[in-house]
Amino acid sequence: MGRVSGKVILVTGGAMGMGRTHCELLAEEGGTVIVTDMNESEGQATADSINNAGGKAEFLPLNVTDDTNWKSVVDQVVTKHGKVDVLVNNAGILIFKAVEETTTEEWDRIFNVNVKGVFFGTKAILPAMKKAGSGSIINISSIYGIVGAPMAAAYQATKGAVRLLTKSTAVDYAQYNIRVNSVHPGVIDTAMTKDLLHGGDKESIKALMGTTILNRPAQPREVSYAVLHLASDESSFMNGSEMVVDGGYTAQ
Repeated sequence: MGRVSGKVILVTGGAMGMGRTHCELLAEEGGTVIVTDMNESEGQATADSINNAGGKAEFLPLNVTDDTNWKSVVDQVVTKHGKVDVLVNNAGILIFKAVEETTTEEWDRIFNVNVKGVFFGTKAILPAMKKAGSGSIINISSIYGIVGAPMAAAYQATKGAVRLLTKSTAVDYAQYNIRVNSVHPGVIDTAMTKDLLHGGDKESIKALMGTTILNRPAQPREVSYAVLHLASDESSFMNGSEMVVDGGYTAQ
């Protein structure tokens, strides 16, 4: 307990799924969690649940594709709490299509959320972290930002972009004691994969699991522990790194 005590932590896409689990674990470990999402009812419910369990959380609506909204949210948090110690760029969407089937509108939409959202968030948070003299930015990428897969061209392109944006930012801002790392989850048992993992046929499930040598999907909390480590001072010598949480998917 208390691995992030005293830290103010902003999480995007925190209303549901893996983002909600990140928020819950970070609050359990003593962080003051700023839950952000476009889904205001679910986002507020996440914050309320954390507070009712004895943690510290508040909800702020955020569209990660809107840089003005980003500036407003960061300003509100800094005004109230005086700092932001950790940013978890978790918000993202998924499109399963090959190149020829992907429309220009779909390509632009997924890049706006998955890449521009990370860029806007990072850019908005850096001044506060520079002023504080430290910070940790955690970008949620994917195994598909490391290895290839069928029917995921645009999604893979975004996650690869996040991977290298992470490294570039780490190089530029290490001088300010700001660490920037990426997390690369494998197949996670969330609402996004529920139908495929629990309602699909054996061949579909096998295809989704790919080369996962543990032969099971991860529970969201198993990824959240990697986020917790990067948010804590335990990871003080990690910068520009990739934390792969994939049950061995990329091992062979």
